[in-house]
Amino acid sequence: MADHRGPSGDSGPPGEPARHGAHGRPRTVAEKWADFKASPHFPAVVLVFIVAAAAGLFAGSYTYAMANPTPRSIPTAVVGSPGVPQVKAFTLGMEKALKASLQVTPYATYGQARRAVDEQEEFAILGARGKSVELDVSGASGATVAQLLAESGAKVGRAIGVDVRIRDIKPLQKGDPRGLALFYISLAAVIIGFVGAIQLSVHARALEPAERIAFTVVYALLGGFCIAAVVDWWLGALRLPFVESWLILALTMFTSGMVFTMFNALMGRWAMIPTWGLMVLLGNPSSGGAVSWPLLPSGLGHIGRWLPPGGSVNAQHTAVYFGGHQHAFPFLVLAGWLVVSCTVFWVLRHRHPGGRETAPAPAPAADA
Repeated sequence: MADHRGPSGDSGPPGEPARHGAHGRPRTVAEKWADFKASPHFPAVVLVFIVAAAAGLFAGSYTYAMANPTPRSIPTAVVGSPGVPQVKAFTLGMEKALKASLQVTPYATYGQARRAVDEQEEFAILGARGKSVELDVSGASGATVAQLLAESGAKVGRAIGVDVRIRDIKPLQKGDPRGLALFYISLAAVIIGFVGAIQLSVHARALEPAERIAFTVVYALLGGFCIAAVVDWWLGALRLPFVESWLILALTMFTSGMVFTMFNALMGRWAMIPTWGLMVLLGNPSSGGAVSWPLLPSGLGHIGRWLPPGGSVNAQHTAVYFGGHQHAFPFLVLAGWLVVSCTVFWVLRHRHPGGRETAPAPAPAADA
């Protein structure tokens, strides 16, 4: 009968590793741990805990930012003097009702105040007309803020005995009554942007660095076009300044894809962890798309403007509702992340888990 023993003399089927350590001794904990880490079970177990934690953090981050929006300071333009009796009484009543301050800035004329709203420096305009108060809100500046100001303004007016006339000077489009469509299209660009980069790393692993960047540009341009076309041309939910909105979406997708590609070069197979944390757990809830920044927790509102989702929402929001008042800042945010991501990836491209191996040069033919 054949003697089936492993390399170390342990009993076992032919071709299988020994069941004991060297010289037939039981395997140590360190040896078992080393084998486990080398097996596919180790990353699978780690992923089980990562996915579970990500689920909880995902729900927690959105709930923290959106479940109970609370105003802290709302920029408000006042035409004329804030000391006019009815305006002063109304302002104090609003601050008491909102449990927040109105960040009041006086303007000499209504035209100046309206320009400040168009520049998104102010969220409302307050002024006196006779013995009444006029409160102009801007739904396009932030639907949640406008709704809160309108509801509270009516109640405060009744409480202090002052007639309050409320109107929306910049309403949302009819297909987007809650102001969420821009958040959704930006969210789609962010998520599909890095999912596309993940798919390239899985299904087109052999792409060279320059090719990987080029294909990311191509799917970003096509993806941004498809998002804009579906929302505007097909569904008719929004009237977009098509070329500008398309290019903002494409820049967002390209940036998001390169953020993942950067982390893939830095961290290999665990690149999804920082990408998801930066873009989804932190970036999307703080972008100001679903809840306007004056209603976000203060730290979150400030951080969000410096992250790619916030830059995308801000640029898209201005393009759609405040044409002619576009700001450079959101584009600088997106461009900054893009430049950093591309630079880090290019410098560390040799560490990226992809690319084609150089074939060895053929041997010279022997002389006859």
